Amino acid sequence: MPLYEGLGSGGEKTAVVIDLGEAYTKCGFAGETGPRCIIPSEIKKPDVAKPVKVVQYNINTEELYSYLKEFIHMLYFRHLLVNPRDRRVVIIESVLCPSHFRDTLTRVLFKHFEVPSVLFAPSHLMSLLTLGINSAMVLDCGYAESLVLPIYEGIPILSCWGSLPLGGKAIHKELEYQLLEQCTVDTGLAKGQSLPSVMGSVPEDIVEDIKVRTCFVSDLQRGLKIQAAKFNIDGSAERPSPPPDVDYPLDGEKILHVVGPIRDSVVEILFEQDNEETSVATLILDSLIQCPIDTRKQLAENLVVIGGTAMLPGFLHRLMAEIRYLVEKPKYKEVLATKTFRIHTPPAKPNCVAWLGGAIFGALQDILGSRSVSREYYSQTGRIPDWCCLNNPPLEMMFDVGKAPPPLMKRAFSTEK
Repeated sequence: MPLYEGLGSGGEKTAVVIDLGEAYTKCGFAGETGPRCIIPSEIKKPDVAKPVKVVQYNINTEELYSYLKEFIHMLYFRHLLVNPRDRRVVIIESVLCPSHFRDTLTRVLFKHFEVPSVLFAPSHLMSLLTLGINSAMVLDCGYAESLVLPIYEGIPILSCWGSLPLGGKAIHKELEYQLLEQCTVDTGLAKGQSLPSVMGSVPEDIVEDIKVRTCFVSDLQRGLKIQAAKFNIDGSAERPSPPPDVDYPLDGEKILHVVGPIRDSVVEILFEQDNEETSVATLILDSLIQCPIDTRKQLAENLVVIGGTAMLPGFLHRLMAEIRYLVEKPKYKEVLATKTFRIHTPPAKPNCVAWLGGAIFGALQDILGSRSVSREYYSQTGRIPDWCCLNNPPLEMMFDVGKAPPPLMKRAFSTEK
């Protein structure tokens, strides 16, 4: 139960806020300063050795329905310990979330758990609520991708979004490849054995732990030297001196020797420009160029970076250095109307910023009531409106022909009597 709920004046109970990420799910109550739990977005099946990821877009609907049902049951009855029928739900979603996933999630919440109402809120927009600003260029560096979306005066500029498959997943893949290729293991029987001879592949939770504990982002000059040495064709470029090696205990008997060059080189894939000259830093600049010219200065001076990958040591410093370095290149120098860039520091860790914005929004009960989709509306229409056109759904889907529509369209989804 949320803190101080019993001291209220008999109003409705606080909403449940769920940020269903591809790697981790943040869950808690509206009006609180942080999520109650951060758990992997996966469930254990008795007949499957590895845990099954819940956020999957390429499986059939019924299979997804059963996964989501089991996962949300765990959230409510193991972690939150509340009755789902009593509380509205705020779901923090990515703007790239496919329709069939949100439709299936809505069906689980309304049909199985019978929640009173659901609000889908875009994560980029919610992150601005934590700062109290209307306009910003928001970069979400998550597990599956890095997604940038400009928001001006509270309106997402959907035509100017940009995305790259660079995130935690890409780093894990690169890190596992380099570990298997370069690292050795000491066991009780012998020392200096190659990692593939001891274990064929490294479990992702161990790869992630190694990334979090040992890896970091280099500064710009060092990073450029590392990239030059990596793509060294003529053999002239030298790699800067590597950081110290680290011993990582795999279990009671095996110790993995993580060599120094791996620690600072795996994260470079976020900033290496590919054949199309794109990286995480160019995402922001390319999106900025697409924006109307009179909005660019304000957006450039209000950068907000969220997502778990942004928590890597040195990430923000490197991102700013990359942007300032790229701005001087002809591609951007002649087009951009500004050279001043500033990054905000939200009042939460980057992986929880979107959740905190949802918790703030969910605490505004009048607005939440008018913006949410009620169970009655869903049972009549069987659909959930897209968040970008929530204020004006098709009239014929809501009212009988011949009846006058209500005066305020934004109240159309309200569950308040």
